Parts: sequence; structure tokens; C-alpha cells
Amino acid sequence: QVQLVESGGGLVQAGGSLKLSCVASRTIRSSWSRAWYRQAPGKQREQVASITSDDSTNYADSVKGRFTISRDNAKNTVYLEMNSLKPEDTAVYYCTIGGIYWGQGTQVTVSS
Repeated sequence: QVQLVESGGGLVQAGGSLKLSCVASRTIRSSWSRAWYRQAPGKQREQVASITSDDSTNYADSVKGRFTISRDNAKNTVYLEMNSLKPEDTAVYYCTIGGIYWGQGTQVTVSS
């Protein structure tokens, strides 16, 4: 079993930045992809960004150019750097490994 713990969420004004971290409780096979999802109230969970074992990245159109996903395998950690935040980015953000293991989520609130 693997526990994922997200951190770095909070309240920020529009245009601001946050950096989320997701730490795994043990070493994860580096071949597994990592991803960030988010879920806003009343909406379905959506994938925000993903990163593969060879560091290929993919982003939702709504965050391209503003968000950056990265990973540090030595620290069992994946990051999501979020810039130029908008009120519509408000959601609970979850990290996942291979779509199998999920964290509990961290709240991001962007005020206008």
C-alpha cells in the first residue's frame, strides 16, 4: 500500500501562485506515471497535468502555459507549480500514481 500526501494548497488572490507537493510513503516504480487532478464543487474530477517516466508532460487546455508538473524520484515527490491563478482554478487538487493510488487532496481557493 502507498499513501500519498498533498500539501501546498491555500487561499490566494487571482494572479498569484502556489506550488503543490505530493509525497509518496515509499519508493514508487519510476515507470509509473504521476498526475494531478482537481474537482470543483458540483463538477466532475478532471485531469490537470500528468508526467510519465521519461518526463513527458501533458496538460489540460485550461492550464497550459500556467501550470508546470515535475517529479523528483529520489524524494518520491511530484510537484504542481501553478502561476497566474484564476478563480476558476478553485478546487480540491489530488495527486495520483498510475490512477491507482490517490491522495486525500488539498484545497486551492483563488479569490477574485
